Amino acid sequence: MYQILYCLFIFSIISDQLWSQVKPKEYSELNYRLIGFSFPGKGKINKCKLEIASGNYDEANAFEKNIIESLECKARRIIAKVPLWGKPYTWRVVYENDQAKIIKSPLYHFSTLPGRNMDTSNVRLRVMENKEKYKDAYVLLDHNKAMYDMNGDPVWFLPDMPASKAFPRDLKLSPQGTITFLLKGHIYEVNYDGTVVWQGPNTGEVSGDREEYYNHEFTRLNNGHYMVLGEESRYWNPELKNGKIAADAGKTDMNASKSQFGTLIEYDEKGKEIWSWKSSGYFLHSDLYHNTPGSLLTPTIDVHINSFYFDEKAKIIYVSFRNISRIVKLKYPEGKVLDTYGEIYKAGLPEKGNNLFCQQHSIKWSEKGYLYMFNNNSCNPKKLPTVLAVQKAPNGDMEKTWEYVCSMDGNYTGSFIQGGNVIELSDNLFFVSMGVPYSKIFIVNRDKEILWSALPEKWNPDQKKWDVIGQYRSSIILDKKKLEKLIWNTEE
Repeated sequence: MYQILYCLFIFSIISDQLWSQVKPKEYSELNYRLIGFSFPGKGKINKCKLEIASGNYDEANAFEKNIIESLECKARRIIAKVPLWGKPYTWRVVYENDQAKIIKSPLYHFSTLPGRNMDTSNVRLRVMENKEKYKDAYVLLDHNKAMYDMNGDPVWFLPDMPASKAFPRDLKLSPQGTITFLLKGHIYEVNYDGTVVWQGPNTGEVSGDREEYYNHEFTRLNNGHYMVLGEESRYWNPELKNGKIAADAGKTDMNASKSQFGTLIEYDEKGKEIWSWKSSGYFLHSDLYHNTPGSLLTPTIDVHINSFYFDEKAKIIYVSFRNISRIVKLKYPEGKVLDTYGEIYKAGLPEKGNNLFCQQHSIKWSEKGYLYMFNNNSCNPKKLPTVLAVQKAPNGDMEKTWEYVCSMDGNYTGSFIQGGNVIELSDNLFFVSMGVPYSKIFIVNRDKEILWSALPEKWNPDQKKWDVIGQYRSSIILDKKKLEKLIWNTEE
């Protein structure tokens, strides 16, 4: 009796170990159709074939009659796509081992979830131009909560989370093969399965309030740390210049008002704050005193921090402030302001604008030595946004080195006051998302030729037409190895 129980125990352990090597896990429900398949076994294999059937089968004969996909594989894992959402599937692998023996794996089962935005008769990414150059790339759309291939086919979606009715922002791939985003004042990192693997502490230690008010941009750095934008409220009186009054003491000053300033916070993998920068320390002693848009009694201002880029090698951070159309260059970790880009305000003189960019929503530094951004151009309501590259001239002034004026199709109108971003690709190309109200995404080269473009849309049953779905930011996955890292990163 003891020997029988012992054998059953050993068999159970071995069986569990074999099952743990199977991916997708048995009877798992997947939020993706682009799937990593792996199967157990030891030793080399000469050749193998992945077979996928539509439906749920336990008998080989029934399975073989319903095979919809048969793919040759060279190793014990392969990535393949199944055709439909909300459907069950059965799969197996037939392979020849190094002793020329043909082995058929057991039948394994999984299903794809339906997904709120996966029905392309209701929500779609309409591809308008496609020259096939990036046919193997994938794009992530934050307000769609989804990833699409370059033909507009949805292959992954973000599962529902707390506050799931809110739209995530800044949905993008991290260097570690995970996906990061902001959602209703919180910051998350998830794996391909949508499982939360990290969440920001949001303690309010930097803001001095009940929370950090995370906003706009959240990035996992190459060193494994996390960096995010936050908010801080401070009282100040612009009539008392150059820091002659402590900002918080302004609560007792009738001419002081509560204004919004941005913060930048870095966390380690355990969620411990290891560095932060408060823009109030710079602005409360800067030329901002000469820019008070409120009345004399309530000189309120919100600089509206909305983007950053951390050059980890050079230890330089660029921070964008939309409402004053300014970019600040910081030395890390000192937090010292090294330079500013935008208009400098002077006493007694009206605002004139910097003649280069206005209310920008995305900034990045190129390794080629220039600053580039999505210029919303909101100061000029009759003009379209631009993709803009700038750098310092020998006389110290900023000058435009390249610009692309975005285009709109159809009868869409309105100023681009929210969202938009740009990512520099190889070969002098840019991936662009235009933001709200017309959230076209596209790839453009330096000759201003569009290589790919698409528009996210939702069917309006009342008006019988497709409406544009506004996106805050979009991102792109070009590197096949990075995509594979994301897919296989769910392994335990």
